[in-house]
Amino acid sequence: MVRPSALHREAVLLLGAAALATIALLPAPVLAHADTSHGGGFVAGFLHPITGLDHVVAMVAVGLWGAVLAPPALWVLPVAFPLVMAFGGLLGMLGVPIPGVEIGIAVSGLVMGLMVLFELRPPLWLAALIVASFAVFHGHAHGAELPAGSNALLFSLAFVIATGLLHLAGILLGETRRWPGGRSFVRGAGGGIALAGLFFLERALA
Repeated sequence: MVRPSALHREAVLLLGAAALATIALLPAPVLAHADTSHGGGFVAGFLHPITGLDHVVAMVAVGLWGAVLAPPALWVLPVAFPLVMAFGGLLGMLGVPIPGVEIGIAVSGLVMGLMVLFELRPPLWLAALIVASFAVFHGHAHGAELPAGSNALLFSLAFVIATGLLHLAGILLGETRRWPGGRSFVRGAGGGIALAGLFFLERALA
């Protein structure tokens, strides 16, 4: 008889593999062979978050941090980020300037990586506020690069979907905390994200 915990682990592994495969493998052939103007901007919108490592590490960190905090933060953070990010995207499309966008994106990876590394657990409202604040910068960066002639709604929908997949990947990776050695793995992933954020911050300030 298969134990429920074993079924849970298998489900997490399968979902994680599917999410990571979508994120890791889809951009390569699309970038190599496709014109991102097709699909009314959907392709360009989907690719924008997952082909920029500064976006990827921060969005995965949202899911990881949610897993560290546990429900309801597990779902609140990955919902708050895309919603506020869409607002930031609108500002970018309208050309509304926000100072320090690249710095904000870099700091988001650094801060949320540290949150995961040190397993910091602020109140839910504060965690959501931190995530939402950084989401504005990511959204603005996406919106500001809306390809000419593309459908803004499709472009926005696509980068929200891609962001959701990255959050899902982070959540599923965070679920490994339940397994032997998983807690150290997740904290290590947070440390790696923080280092990546520090690298991007140095570049943004250069």
